[in-house]
Amino acid sequence: MKIVECVPNISEGRRPEVYNEIAEAAAAVAGVKLLDVDPGAETNRTVITFVGEPDAVVEGAFQLVVAARRLIDMRSHHGAHGRMGAVDVCPFVPVAGVSMEDCVELANRLGKRIGEELSLPVFLYEFAATRPERRSLAEIRQGEYEALPNKLATPEFAPDYGPAEFVPEFGAMVIGARKFLVAYNVNLNVTDKRWANRVAFDVREKGRMVPGPDGTSVEQPGKLKAVRGVGWYIPEYGCAQVSMNLVDLDVTPVHVAFNACDESARNRGLRVTGSELVGLIPKTSILDAGRHYLESMGRSRGVPISDIVHTAEKSLGLSEVSEFEAGAKVIEDLLAPDRPLASMTLQEFADETSRDSAAPGGGSVAALAGALAAGLAAMVANLPHPKSAFADVRDKLEETAVRAQELKQNLLDAIDADTWAFQALMDANKVTGPGRDEAVRNATLGAARVPLAVAEACPEVVELCARAKELGMKASASDAGVGAGMARAAALGAAMNVRINLQDMADDPEAVEMLVRADQAVKAARKRANEVEAEVWSGLGGDVSDL
Repeated sequence: MKIVECVPNISEGRRPEVYNEIAEAAAAVAGVKLLDVDPGAETNRTVITFVGEPDAVVEGAFQLVVAARRLIDMRSHHGAHGRMGAVDVCPFVPVAGVSMEDCVELANRLGKRIGEELSLPVFLYEFAATRPERRSLAEIRQGEYEALPNKLATPEFAPDYGPAEFVPEFGAMVIGARKFLVAYNVNLNVTDKRWANRVAFDVREKGRMVPGPDGTSVEQPGKLKAVRGVGWYIPEYGCAQVSMNLVDLDVTPVHVAFNACDESARNRGLRVTGSELVGLIPKTSILDAGRHYLESMGRSRGVPISDIVHTAEKSLGLSEVSEFEAGAKVIEDLLAPDRPLASMTLQEFADETSRDSAAPGGGSVAALAGALAAGLAAMVANLPHPKSAFADVRDKLEETAVRAQELKQNLLDAIDADTWAFQALMDANKVTGPGRDEAVRNATLGAARVPLAVAEACPEVVELCARAKELGMKASASDAGVGAGMARAAALGAAMNVRINLQDMADDPEAVEMLVRADQAVKAARKRANEVEAEVWSGLGGDVSDL
């Protein structure tokens, strides 16, 4: 699937009836999923985020501009944030299955349509820029809305699309293609924005102007690359903020920006009191931050994802001025399908399994068994982490725990995926007409792929249990043994589901290959689990011959 993110910033953050109607204009387009509407009263600006297939996203963006032109009048607009038009900026961001070049094409497509159909001046920025000097949004927006009449009258400021004419009620807009940008504000324990500006100048890439040797002003770069920043005061929060755009998270991650602001603030006798995300953030950024702070604390990074996210939230102070909810701020969480089975309590899952329905069945139970086995591997690897006696093997144990957590999550996801695949097979069997055979074949193979993935994960889970047992605490050996046995059972159970799904496809080459892979996974998991169990049993004084 091809997924593009679009993040229009509109010049309205005080009237919910207006910014919500504008957002809904995009959301009403088939194939568009509205992820976030983040208004700011002081900035008088709302960041709207939606995703979808490329064509749907372009149409959604166009309808949003149409609505904004109708509902926003720039002649009466005032706010703390820089702005040039009713829709100030509209970037396209590649998420999945699309390239930056694809997003440049989308930016040009939207710009051309807005220029021709709405007669509005449009400028292209970032990767879509047609001139080097227009790559920077700040450069294009210099002077803001008030400067447009004079700037549009000059040949060098001719728009990329649309007429070079001032449209007083709308202004102009900037469309582009960019990497994932995180709008991130760090809170200070002062109300004077001058102090926030000083911190912002310390950390932002552009830095500040300082006197040069010849008396002229020269630019003194700030500490961080790919960071734009300014200071402001937010009355509703009662504090000044360092407001930053992190334009390349590979260069400057969120936690690096936060730590740099903290250091600058302390050097100036100030204190950072938390931070705020405006709009959405990729999950990797939150996890990178959480792992960074776990490492700083001397704690293992091989803990559940929820623990890592919680560590990031608390360390960055993300709930200081408004409640931080990962499910509403992390883009992958917003896009993730519901997991009704994996979200159940153990009692609920056991009850649901025992009812007179075909799902959840053996495939989901096998996936759960594998997830529990991986969880035990992570536990055995994590327990020795703070103990000095295990300092020499701490890195190997942590590596084991991290990988076990990854497999645990994949196997938990498979609990619901197995049921969805089974339902898809049931639906395919209801198809009539000439396309029925192909639909049934594809659905049957799909139903087998999920348990196959479970089976193939299990030998590695067994090996992680073995490694954790070998390196970890002797008192946890039985836990590792239980994990190995659970993983062996999960592999066999998953392989049984592969076989029963493919039992009528003995002549299908793809099905035959899947059966071979399932058998190999079972044999590998069984062989290694038997070895681990024998070692544990013997170490506990048991007779191996009894196994």
